[in-house]
Amino acid sequence: MASAKQAKAAKTVKTSVKTYQNYIGGEWVKSSSGQWFENVNPADTSDIVGRFPVSNEEDVNRAVEAAKSAAKRWRLTPAPKRAELLFRLGEILRENKEQYTRDMTREMGKVVKEAGGDVQEAIDCTYYTAGEGRRLHGFTTPAEMPDKFAMCVRQPVGICGLITPFNFPMAIPSWKLIPALVCGNTVVLKSGEDVPLSALNLVKACEMAGIPKGVVNLINGHGSDIGPSLVGHPDVRLISFTGSTETGRIIAEQCASENKIVSLEMGGKNAIIVMDDADIDNAVEGSLWGAFGTSGQRCTASSRLVVHKKVYKKFSEKLVERAKRLRIGNGLEAKTEVGPVIHEDAMQKILGYVQIGKNYDKATLACGGNRLTRGDYAKGWFIEPTVFTNVKPTMRIAQEEIFGPVTAVIPFSTLDEAIDIVNGVKYGLSSAIYTRDVNNAFHAMQELYTGICYVNSATIGAEVHLPFGGTKGTGNGHREAGTQVLDIFSEWKALYVDYSGKLQKAQIDQVEI
Repeated sequence: MASAKQAKAAKTVKTSVKTYQNYIGGEWVKSSSGQWFENVNPADTSDIVGRFPVSNEEDVNRAVEAAKSAAKRWRLTPAPKRAELLFRLGEILRENKEQYTRDMTREMGKVVKEAGGDVQEAIDCTYYTAGEGRRLHGFTTPAEMPDKFAMCVRQPVGICGLITPFNFPMAIPSWKLIPALVCGNTVVLKSGEDVPLSALNLVKACEMAGIPKGVVNLINGHGSDIGPSLVGHPDVRLISFTGSTETGRIIAEQCASENKIVSLEMGGKNAIIVMDDADIDNAVEGSLWGAFGTSGQRCTASSRLVVHKKVYKKFSEKLVERAKRLRIGNGLEAKTEVGPVIHEDAMQKILGYVQIGKNYDKATLACGGNRLTRGDYAKGWFIEPTVFTNVKPTMRIAQEEIFGPVTAVIPFSTLDEAIDIVNGVKYGLSSAIYTRDVNNAFHAMQELYTGICYVNSATIGAEVHLPFGGTKGTGNGHREAGTQVLDIFSEWKALYVDYSGKLQKAQIDQVEI
């Protein structure tokens, strides 16, 4: 069978398929290559959403030059005025939410309610971040010397390269784009090649909001073709990347060699702890949502369920029974609860892990594990929600990120043992605990070494006004969302004003009291 890239690539397509373009310097333009790739509906691969330009290094250079030309004007635009345009952007996103939602489901596959949540997160991010245009706080502090004033302010970084994934086609680009803009940067956005329409909708909304030409630029294409050119461009000061740990490591190495700022949001192997005093029905519902929401294609997915031995059998039976009843199908259908995975390559990787779980790890396949191929399923990349039981913490399916509708149920005896299991992977993004004991809840919140922790909820569901990111192999210490994201897209400048009328030497001159 053809690879995902081959399935999408095409130089000629049906004339009825809509053709889209890059956005460079305020103009919608073809790529220099003159080639196109097809954006395919993963629920029905006969449905071509549109064709998008296959960009190359020349397109990257043009986009960066446009961002460079617009940089000074945008930087000198007062932050409250920048924020007014962003608030207008939020209004446009809200007005077009229904259409953007359906576009997203069609190109990415997630069920329409989830796609609506994705667009809503972009709206929330835009409204929230627009408010920072009248803050962007620095601070004042007493100086060491008399008649001297000390303070610090934020200044823009410069040109930012934004590289985004497929799983949150509008939310994740907004997490990067909107804070970058409010801080006074210009940007080049490289959309996820599997979901280019949602990024284009976001950029089109920026154009409608009146954001000046060259401030926002969009290039489409395959990451392997244009990613290195964007990361390596000498005028790009910052790279913000969300994607696989392997690709993130390559980007980090290139940025380090060129002394660029880099923000990485990468993988996760998240776990829910279910204590023996937990509300089991609530824990099951949370585990289903965490494991199979977005077909498990979330960096925060609940791919491990760490369950107390006293309730392990009861929990597992209820989980499996509910997983079997989840309705799988096209995300545009209202009854659908689990959509397809993004493409064939992803499907084959996930099914490969199912085989690892059965044949190498020797875990028990309690339900699922198959590709659905009958009827309408034959046109898409559908996998049954899959539950493994009798899983040991060291098994590959309990250690490696699968990024699909697969979860592993692991038994434990004590809370400290459970915490060790949760912490015993190379990632540290999200964790959760279900318990009715406040002491256990606070002990877990303290000891779980993750960037996000939930009590009596799944590992998914972050909100835009709190920092998002993880520890260890998940990232490189930065956080998106909240006010903390401003530290990615701005640099600190310390300011000293000496009005004494004479030279004062800090740390040398002694102040008499």
